[in-house]
Amino acid sequence: MPLRPARRRRRPVRAARAALVALATATVTALGAAPPAAAADTWTEVGSDRADPLTESQGLTSVEVPVDSANRYTGIGTIPIGVSVRGWNHVGDPDASYDGYYIEPYQRDSGTSKMFRVRTPGGAWSEYVHALGSGEALNNSWVAITPGGQWMLSGEWGTMTRLLVFPTPGVNPGTSPSANLPQASTVRLDRAVRDVQGCDFTGPTTLLCSSDDPAGTLFGITKPLLRIDLSAEPGGTADVAGRVTALRQLPLRSSCSGTFETEGIDYDRRTGTLRVIVLSPGFCVLTDSKTYRFTQG
Repeated sequence: MPLRPARRRRRPVRAARAALVALATATVTALGAAPPAAAADTWTEVGSDRADPLTESQGLTSVEVPVDSANRYTGIGTIPIGVSVRGWNHVGDPDASYDGYYIEPYQRDSGTSKMFRVRTPGGAWSEYVHALGSGEALNNSWVAITPGGQWMLSGEWGTMTRLLVFPTPGVNPGTSPSANLPQASTVRLDRAVRDVQGCDFTGPTTLLCSSDDPAGTLFGITKPLLRIDLSAEPGGTADVAGRVTALRQLPLRSSCSGTFETEGIDYDRRTGTLRVIVLSPGFCVLTDSKTYRFTQG
């Protein structure tokens, strides 16, 4: 008779032990299955340079062709007079193809079009105008040329769940300065992004983007560095999906307090260096705005 109660006491112990083993196994399995990308894709600040508020306040890009070319920057002071008098009074974050085509995005205060200004490797300039599609925002904050060179991404201001895909003007044979530059397709994002100021490709299907998001409600941080992983290389009329991950908050340091503004971004594949412009608040926009440098790891 005494054995029966002893058995009754062992049964819950066995059950609890089995439950703990199952929980531990499930935890290990879940951790092993979790994608390590967010942990591995760590960008560490390694230095900074002063960003001039007139000529280095909107965007930047590294140029590979010709060899030993200087990095290019954009700001209100880099807009040619002949361009600004025609109403194109805002320039965004530029990009350059690996074979030396350089592209600047422009917008007006009003209207139904945006413009892309292209410089060939030989130094000749031309302009390509895009008529806005239905529901398309007027602003033209940035461009990012795909590693293959034939296609180009652009984004819209505000809270968006898409990026726009265009044939690269001056590079793609289907483009001409005398014809409208059409939108070819769309990158459909799995979650919303806000106030993206620049993106650059780090590989055929990976983008790093700088967001000027002031609220922090989308990712839990303001002014985030974002990574967008694409389901395929953009191109043609087929849409692709984009998975968005917030990697870190960009540096917000100044002698002045107030609202910072995150601007353009550049990834130099030759050195593995990522650079992002952050403008300081108030008067300090003149004194301690920075281009921050990062390396992976």
